[in-house]
Amino acid sequence: MQRIILIAMLFCSIQITAQFGKNCELRQFKINIFNPGVEYEMALGVNTTFDIKAGLQVALDPAEPDIYNELGFFPAIAGQYRYYYNFEKRQRNRRQIYGNSANYIAPAAAIFIPGSRTINNVLVKDVVTYAGAVTGLQRSYDSGFNFSVDVGAAYYFGTSTEGIYPIANISIGWIVSEKRWCVGK
Repeated sequence: MQRIILIAMLFCSIQITAQFGKNCELRQFKINIFNPGVEYEMALGVNTTFDIKAGLQVALDPAEPDIYNELGFFPAIAGQYRYYYNFEKRQRNRRQIYGNSANYIAPAAAIFIPGSRTINNVLVKDVVTYAGAVTGLQRSYDSGFNFSVDVGAAYYFGTSTEGIYPIANISIGWIVSEKRWCVGK
């Protein structure tokens, strides 16, 4: 009797592992058109990924005397360590999780390339960076179309107007290459 119970428990655990394996895409390469550039996202765990982007980014300019004066379009490299927290709920509701279609929270950091802009006819030579936290969502479709939106707050440093300011990121583009892992379309 004990052997039958043990075999039944082993069989159930194998079934559970098969159904609830790795949720994240193993890796995916994306081209962004809203913030022109490239993006690479790779799985680090069951529900975690590391996302890195390089390209032009719309952002507040902390080198401005009044930081909220205008938005700028700057060359940047940005990274996020994303924790997707609702894969299971989306699967229960029969929604797809293809392309990491889920909501996430993430620490975020970015480096803006110096020498790419002028303020009051003076070339900005400071490297401007931020580090903070965001919450957002990402959705991907069978056609490869992908978008993600996140908002949060970050500490900007590298200029005279250091401080905590809001951040918002929007990425719209296509997944051009992917490596799937245990998720269905």
